[in-house]
Amino acid sequence: MTDDEAVRRAEAAPTAAYWTPGTPILWRYRENAGDAVHIARPVTVVRDDAELLAVWLAPGTECVKPVLADGTPVHLEPLESRYTKPRVVRRDRWFGTGVLKLARPGEPWSVWLFWEPGWRFKNWYVNLEQPLARWAGGVDSEDHFLDISVHPDRTWHWRDEDEFAQARRDGLMDAETAGRVKSAGRRAVEVIEAWGSPYTDGWQHWRPDPSWSVPALPEDWDRTPAYVSS
Repeated sequence: MTDDEAVRRAEAAPTAAYWTPGTPILWRYRENAGDAVHIARPVTVVRDDAELLAVWLAPGTECVKPVLADGTPVHLEPLESRYTKPRVVRRDRWFGTGVLKLARPGEPWSVWLFWEPGWRFKNWYVNLEQPLARWAGGVDSEDHFLDISVHPDRTWHWRDEDEFAQARRDGLMDAETAGRVKSAGRRAVEVIEAWGSPYTDGWQHWRPDPSWSVPALPEDWDRTPAYVSS
């Protein structure tokens, strides 16, 4: 589904209600050049309104992720064959510290916050992706490979440019989509260099509610949703 198709589908759908803080939802990604879900992460809603969706991915959360058909982790496969070898999905745990994800409606990226153990803030991570499509149980997107790391000293650098180029060569992204992704990346950099929201919003000092439990991965994590507009 292209970005334009996602927008048209959302505009034709009924209006979504906002989730209250503490609500468990799914944050999912469809496979590139396909419609099947290959990444599903149960998260807890931190904030949800007309301006922002913020969610918490807790350590130890059971998730779904793609692996090669022989079980090899995707990132261990050489880049030249990483996107052409057959894949399957499997359940796994989110190890390490948790992640706070921030997304504004209609924006073609989300911003993730990472911490070191002991809540020492590490960095922001701009994940270029299709604007989130909301449905009753969560949000869906498609990852666009190219990313940006942003550091507390306001420096930044591109990430995964090699994967972006390889995905283009392997036919997972056409020229028009690649152009939109690059344009989105330039807009994201403008926000970084102006040190705008969310970098000035103090989210690095946020902490999860200790009463929240780790949300479970539902058996029907891959169900086909009816998308709604925000």
